[in-house]
Amino acid sequence: MHLSELTHPNQLHGLSIHQLEQIARQIREKHLETVAASGGHLGPGLGVVELTLALYQTLDLDRDKVTWDVGHQAYPHKLITGRYNKFHTLRQKDGVAGYLKRCESKFDHFGAGHASTSISAALGMAMARDLKGENFKTVAVIGDGALTGGMALEAINHAGHMPKTNLLVVLNDNEMSISPNVGAITRYLNKMRLSAPVQFLKDNLEEQFKQIPFVGETFTPEMERLKEGMKRLAVSKVGAVIEELGFTYMGPVDGHNLAELITTFKHAHTIQGPVLVHVVTVKGKGYAIAEKDQVGYHAQNPFNLATGKGIPSTKPKPPAYSKVFAHALVKLAEDNPKIVGITAAMATGTCLDKLQEKLPKQYIDVGIAEQHAVTLSAGLACEGMRPVVVIYSTFLQRGYDQIVHDVCIQNLPVFFCLDRAGIVGADGPTHQGMYDISYLRCLPNMTIMAPKDEAELQRMVVTGVNHTSGPIAMRYPRGNGYGVPLMEEGWEELPIGKAEILRNGDDVLILGYGSMVYPAMQTAEILSEHGIEATVINARFVKPLDTELILPLAQRIGKVVTMEEGCLMGGFGSAVAEALMDNNILVPLMRLGVPDTLVDHATPEQSFATLGLNPSQMCDRILAKFSRKQSPVSV
Repeated sequence: MHLSELTHPNQLHGLSIHQLEQIARQIREKHLETVAASGGHLGPGLGVVELTLALYQTLDLDRDKVTWDVGHQAYPHKLITGRYNKFHTLRQKDGVAGYLKRCESKFDHFGAGHASTSISAALGMAMARDLKGENFKTVAVIGDGALTGGMALEAINHAGHMPKTNLLVVLNDNEMSISPNVGAITRYLNKMRLSAPVQFLKDNLEEQFKQIPFVGETFTPEMERLKEGMKRLAVSKVGAVIEELGFTYMGPVDGHNLAELITTFKHAHTIQGPVLVHVVTVKGKGYAIAEKDQVGYHAQNPFNLATGKGIPSTKPKPPAYSKVFAHALVKLAEDNPKIVGITAAMATGTCLDKLQEKLPKQYIDVGIAEQHAVTLSAGLACEGMRPVVVIYSTFLQRGYDQIVHDVCIQNLPVFFCLDRAGIVGADGPTHQGMYDISYLRCLPNMTIMAPKDEAELQRMVVTGVNHTSGPIAMRYPRGNGYGVPLMEEGWEELPIGKAEILRNGDDVLILGYGSMVYPAMQTAEILSEHGIEATVINARFVKPLDTELILPLAQRIGKVVTMEEGCLMGGFGSAVAEALMDNNILVPLMRLGVPDTLVDHATPEQSFATLGLNPSQMCDRILAKFSRKQSPVSV
């Protein structure tokens, strides 16, 4: 059977190990070919090919349900569930999503783009099954990196107290999340892997056996079984911990041995109550370059499959915001030992690995544990440190209660740096940084700012580090800056809550926030070609808003437009509308940003065009709105 003929995972039933191995090779070929051409997550999916095939051969996917944690590793799942012929559209507009989506396939039983959700979801499905008197299997596949998320541990704790609820948890143990895993759980798993009996087997026993006459270089199946049995004995402590939590433990199983996997899964399905199967895999399996560099090849932009090197840009690009941020933070931290950078398993993505390299004592990676990261920073702030919490906008949502309860209520000077704020492109709705303006703006004591370019970002890093009167947040977008000259000396902090005028005009007032300031300027230039002159303000701060500057101009000019790369509901435009209404300045207001909709995966350029947020589109919208009679305040 060829992979292209697989339109339903139940077609795997009855296939021989040899046939499954052939399909596994085809999955890896298609996976590599597609990601090399379009970009995407590479290492995770390559590591679970055999796991996926073996698991699905033991399930009836017309009834049984599988939840995949995060979705990074679900590309093989997509390839055997009817999406082979569209797989070349991976992460492209209107194409196959990079994560699981219930609306994309009936086999995507639970959508996920954030880690540590699978066990909770699968347990919920199992409980619903039992309440309704139905009969199907539920399985959660979770990586060992996701176990650092407290939600996964909460779910294990709950499931372990339900001995009559059948649930299978498959632990995909590859020692990695995106960066190498950190924390006590990972250390414990590694301790078992690296324990004396295992190392003895690895380094000594096999060689000793080879010295036995008539054995030599060959290792009989019986001796292989003896070696594997001793390895299991060495890691039995892992199982003891799991069983103390109420699970039946099975493993560790070689995650690339189809026969062993199938036998194990079949047995696991016969056991009543919660079961955990510990599967050891290699991230990037089958592509030597990815196996060697598991961090770098977790995800890739388009690259040369033969060399593994990225396809170079046709023209030089300005530095990425993340790199500019990291450079500024490292420079400040060199002179201030109280500065501590904190990441939640995203060292490379946030560029905090630069701080780790230069000043390792001032760097903390808490693993996939955003809630802990926030409260940890609060504790650091209590003792006079300058914690800088660097987390993607979409992931900081996971620590919202901690921001409210542990930071804002206590008015602690924590500096939140929200990378990937706004439209992020191919990762889609689970990763769009749309909501941070809204979810932070309503919090007492919080100060919120966003730079117009990479040079202003440098000044905001200084501002955030020096702000000691309470929490402060800075959002900045994914991708590259504008190529403006960066400052190497004499960085100055910005006055809190002060905006700047970039352009003067008497016909319309345009207020740009963060990444939309330059588009605001471009829109103003196009309006000028139509005989309309705009005043353009770089707001810099959404809270506190510079009402001393904005309100008199709004009153005088009489028409106001706000521009933001985020949700309109509760966002920057809403802050301006509230300020105008509160001060009884009832002038026409147009808010441009992301409406109440999910932004699907596409290139950022395509998303901006779909949302009508390109300068030419915004010019047309402004002309259309203000060319007709308007009520005082509208959207």
